[in-house]
Amino acid sequence: MRRLRAQLRSFDSSLQLLMVNQFGINLGFYMLMPYLADHLAHGLGLAAWAVGLVLGVRNLSQQGMFWLGGTLADRVGYKPMILAGCGLRTAAFVLLAVADTLPALIIASAVTGFAGALFNPAVRAYIADGAGERRVEAFSCFNIFYQAGILLGPLAGLALLAFDFRLVCAVSATVFGALAIVQARALPARHPAPDPQRTNGWRGIAADWRAIARNRPFVLFSAAMAGSYLLAFQTYLALPLRARALVGDSSGTAMGVVFAVSALVAVAGQLRLTDWARKRLDAPKAIAIGLAVMGAAFLAMLPGPHHTAHGLGAVLGLAGLVACAALLAAGSALLYPFEMDTLVRLSGERLVATYYGAYSTVAGIAVAGGNLAVGAVFDLAARTHTPWLPWAALTALGLGCATALTSLRRTGHLHPAPAAAPAPA
Repeated sequence: MRRLRAQLRSFDSSLQLLMVNQFGINLGFYMLMPYLADHLAHGLGLAAWAVGLVLGVRNLSQQGMFWLGGTLADRVGYKPMILAGCGLRTAAFVLLAVADTLPALIIASAVTGFAGALFNPAVRAYIADGAGERRVEAFSCFNIFYQAGILLGPLAGLALLAFDFRLVCAVSATVFGALAIVQARALPARHPAPDPQRTNGWRGIAADWRAIARNRPFVLFSAAMAGSYLLAFQTYLALPLRARALVGDSSGTAMGVVFAVSALVAVAGQLRLTDWARKRLDAPKAIAIGLAVMGAAFLAMLPGPHHTAHGLGAVLGLAGLVACAALLAAGSALLYPFEMDTLVRLSGERLVATYYGAYSTVAGIAVAGGNLAVGAVFDLAARTHTPWLPWAALTALGLGCATALTSLRRTGHLHPAPAAAPAPA
């Protein structure tokens, strides 16, 4: 903790505020969202398809709008988008507290997602701009606050849920409202450097997007990294499926332990992993090793002679779940600061928020499509009695991403494109 305080104090007050802000964002979000599906299904009695629709709208509105959110941040400024995102999420969570019809729930869910699409690219671009050459250190510190919010949010939500789901919504909304007020008063405005080549209006925006799409190093890097987001998401898909198979109705408790271990590994190990990597590795090597660790995490899930759903087998299976989650968190923590720094370098340090938004959109598409594939592999494994197949496939994905990243490094494709400026609109 002393080390974290020293690291935090080494940055200016605006970056310190944004890091604490990210803790608040994740605290408010994760105290509500893990319990939303149960509220919709059992509290409001919605059909399963309606629950899926509400949750899917939130994901689509966030992932699909990241690119637009980043573009607005580069055009309007980072602070207005951060404030707008926090304000919109405040309103959305208030609406979730009182909504009891499907149209109102869909609107609240869409606004919740769009709010995230507004402030996420802006926050990262603000930190990248403010940290300068210390971006890796800044994003390492940022990720600690990010993961701490994920760790404490569900615990706070569970405590509030003992009273009423509407109280959870009210407290979450209060957190975001307070964040908006504090940042409106204390966060200095920060805009991207003036760009004389930029064209105003929709033509200019289209020209920016075309320039990003033509940035071959960025496109290749995004493709190589997309699998990492699918691997990380398996704490919400593949691992819960395995927990259910091992302990049945107690899987919720088991996954609570898994999530806690995952966040604790990231919080406790982030600075150490970053310091170790900065002294021994360049950024592409650090990212590649992180990807390989994330892939290797699923080796702990391969079935063996004791990998059964009873007795010692269940205990060993749960130990494998925890080990897998811990390695996923460690691999992600290792690569994350270098990943964020690489994106800034590949952007040529212009349109940074737009690049972050585009990158997040690619990652969201990969997660959506990849989860369908992962589900299909689980179904195939059940039909063909090959329980090792999903875990082997996920391991292969991680190692494949690491190999692709290493190849990009060797061929010089992780250097900024020489002509990053948009074509005249």
